Amino acid sequence: MKVLLVSANTEQFNMPAMPLGLACVAATAGEAGHEVVLIDMMFETDAGAVLEKSITEFNPGCIGISIRNIDDQNYQTPAFLLDKVKEIVATCRKFSSAPVVLGGAGYSIFPEDVLSYLSADMGIEGDGDIVFPALLDRLAKNIDIAKIPGLRVRGAGLGRPRIYADNLDRLPLPGANILSSSVSKNRDPWIPVQTRRGCPLKCSYCSTPAIEGTIIRKRSPEIVVNWIESWVEAGCRNFYFVDNTFNLPSGYAKEICRKITERGLGISWYCILYPKNVDRELVELMAKAGCRQVSLGFESGSERILKNLNKRFSPGEVRTISGMFADYGIERFGFLLLGSPGETRETVEKSLAFAESLALDALKLTAGVRIYPGTELAVIAEKEGIISPRCNLLYPRFYLAGGLEEWLPETLNKWKASCSCMIR
Repeated sequence: MKVLLVSANTEQFNMPAMPLGLACVAATAGEAGHEVVLIDMMFETDAGAVLEKSITEFNPGCIGISIRNIDDQNYQTPAFLLDKVKEIVATCRKFSSAPVVLGGAGYSIFPEDVLSYLSADMGIEGDGDIVFPALLDRLAKNIDIAKIPGLRVRGAGLGRPRIYADNLDRLPLPGANILSSSVSKNRDPWIPVQTRRGCPLKCSYCSTPAIEGTIIRKRSPEIVVNWIESWVEAGCRNFYFVDNTFNLPSGYAKEICRKITERGLGISWYCILYPKNVDRELVELMAKAGCRQVSLGFESGSERILKNLNKRFSPGEVRTISGMFADYGIERFGFLLLGSPGETRETVEKSLAFAESLALDALKLTAGVRIYPGTELAVIAEKEGIISPRCNLLYPRFYLAGGLEEWLPETLNKWKASCSCMIR
C-alpha cells in the first residue's frame, strides 16, 4: 500500500524538532512492504500546496498525521495549535479519499478529543510503530480493524486498550534517507536519539506516562550507537537524546557513553537529566563521549514543593550534580516550574534564589502548570474547583496557586532583569 505520513508540527520552542517518532513508523511500515513518503511541515511555507502536490502525484491509500503539541504551554497567552492541523486534515480530504489516521505524543494524551476535533477517521494511541503496520495490512486486505490494540475509530471508540513494544530492538530505527529532507532544510540540524521509552517516576503534572507508559523499555546500547555512527558517516555530528531521563537507569547510560567513546565518533550532544543518582563516573563518561549540555529539570528549590510534585530528589542533590557537570565544562540548562500546588511567595523566592546560586548557563522559567488528564494535578485542580469534572482539558487549562496571579508575573519580570544567567 502507498502510505503518506505527515509531521504536522511547525513549532520551534527551543529548536526545530525532527519527527523521529513518525520516522520510526515510516521505517516499520517500509519494512512491512509498504511504499512510504514522509513530509515534514516544519520548514514548509505553504503546507496546502505541498500536500496537494504529494497527494495528487503519489495517490496514497492511507494518510497518517503525527501530532506533537496541542498548545505551547504558555499560561499568560496560550496558543492552541490544532487549528493548523485541522487545515491539513481538510486538505487531505479535499484531494484524497484515503483514510486519515492520527498519532503522535499530542494525540496519545487526548485521543478521543483530538480525533473528534480534527474529524479524522481513526487514531493510534501509544507505540504507533507496532500498531500502524498491522492497520495497513488489514486495510490492504479489507479485513476488520475493530480489534487492533490502541486503534480508536471515530464514532466507534477504542476497540482494545493500547499496547507498548516490550522489545525495542525488534523495531527498526529510521535510516538517514527517511529524515534527509528534514536535515537538508535545517541550517543547524541536531539529530534526535531515543534510547528508551516509558517513565515510572509519576511526577504529579507530567503527561509522559500517558504517551509512553510507566515501564522503561530500552534499546541495546550497541544498536543505539550503531545508529548514531550511521549518521556520523552521513556527515552529522550534533545529536540530542530525547529520553526524558537519560541517566535512568544509570548503568545503561554509562554503557551508552562508553560505546560512543570506544567508537571515537567525535560527536557533540546534549540530554535531559533527572537530578538524582548521578555520580562522578557518569559525568566523566558523558564528558568523554561528547556531552556538551545537560537539561536539569529540578523545577523548584523548595523541598516542600518538590515533594508535592512527586520529585524524588532534594535541592542539595541538584546542587551537587550541577557542580559536577560544571567541573567538567558541561553547560547546565535549568528549569523552574512555578505556581504548582502549595506554592507561596516564600517558596517562589526560595526557588529563584536557589536557581541563581547554581550559576547556570541558562534557565527556563514557567509560571502556571498545564493540567493534563489522568494526572495527580488534574485531581487536585478538580478538588479545588479550578476545573470541573467534565472539563475538556484539550483546550489549555493551568494550575496557579491562589494569591500568585498578579504577584508572580511581576516578580519574575523584575528577577529576569537582574539574573546573571540567560533566561529562555
